[in-house]
Amino acid sequence: MASSSSSSSSVALSFLYQNPIKASLSIPKTFSPYSKLTFPSIATFYSAIPRFDYSNFRKINPCLHCSNLPTASTNNTHYEFSDGSSEVELRLELGQGDVTPKDIYVDANESSLAIRVQQSGIVRTLMETSTLYEKIKPAETIWYIDEDQLVISLKKQNSELKWPDIVESWESLSAGITQLLRGTSIYLVGESTEINQRIARELAVGLGYTPLCTKELLETYAKQSMETWVNEEGSDAVAEAESAILESLSSQARAVIATLGGKKGAAGRVNQWRHLFAGFTVWLSLSQATDEESAKEEAKRNMQDSGRGYSNAEVVVKLGGWDPNYSKAVAQAVLSALKRLILADKDLPGKKSLYIRLGCRGDWPDIKPPGWDPSTSLDASSPRS
Repeated sequence: MASSSSSSSSVALSFLYQNPIKASLSIPKTFSPYSKLTFPSIATFYSAIPRFDYSNFRKINPCLHCSNLPTASTNNTHYEFSDGSSEVELRLELGQGDVTPKDIYVDANESSLAIRVQQSGIVRTLMETSTLYEKIKPAETIWYIDEDQLVISLKKQNSELKWPDIVESWESLSAGITQLLRGTSIYLVGESTEINQRIARELAVGLGYTPLCTKELLETYAKQSMETWVNEEGSDAVAEAESAILESLSSQARAVIATLGGKKGAAGRVNQWRHLFAGFTVWLSLSQATDEESAKEEAKRNMQDSGRGYSNAEVVVKLGGWDPNYSKAVAQAVLSALKRLILADKDLPGKKSLYIRLGCRGDWPDIKPPGWDPSTSLDASSPRS
């Protein structure tokens, strides 16, 4: 059982999939994350759920309203959390004073939860979040009073997924997604080398992965700055050298690799992705959109542009601007999108591993049998080869 606290959130944003599924994430207004494909994974966990006190047992109503009463918000609610095989349990302190079941208001939806208590004519918010760690079955939510605590049991939709916490946050995502990644590395691509580097460092720290930067590796190898190299030999030569670096890193597990941005990077070229597919690829894309809906449409257009190397990425995270102070917020958006990507296909990490073992031949995601030769195949000219 873990003890934690909740705080008020800022702006709720949404992820977009080919089969639209929305899941909110609280990050600054300048960022809008979106995910591209419908892909997968599963993990198991068990801990005992305490026995119920059936004298105070309640099954929640679909919707409870308390708008006619004065309200007060509790910004920092301490709670205890535990994860069972098919449900999670939340315990909150009710505070001093007599509280009866009729004073409790619980409103649960698939991805959100609001808990309020009426005391002395005032309705106090104990917890309110629009970002549960994963989806629940709201109709099967139950709650009861155990002495001075309110105990709420939430039924998981995915009983095999371990929840590190009740809410989706940087801490819960970085702790929980490793069960889904299963050691698979992450490649960050996009127009900005600086953004790729900063987010790679944030992700590596959170996941306990190794941060790697192709720019630093290339400059160490060439013993000159990237700018000098491009000026002397051109961006094509740099892109080819980065491709060689990516080939050597393709078998590296538990790493977050920041690639070169712009025209000099291999990731911007449709024919140099065969080794990038060894890991999960995330496009950190600076957006021209002025609102979330426009960013969603922009992301759709970007991912359909087969002439652009970045469109091969499995996840795209749209940034309405860039401020290094919000690096962790962007990293959280990346983890949230990756979680949904992997939960959609439990076999995706295993397919990545198979792709590496077969030599990263460029046949992602439709992996060909052993012995397939891309140089003699009709698919050899594919943008993914």
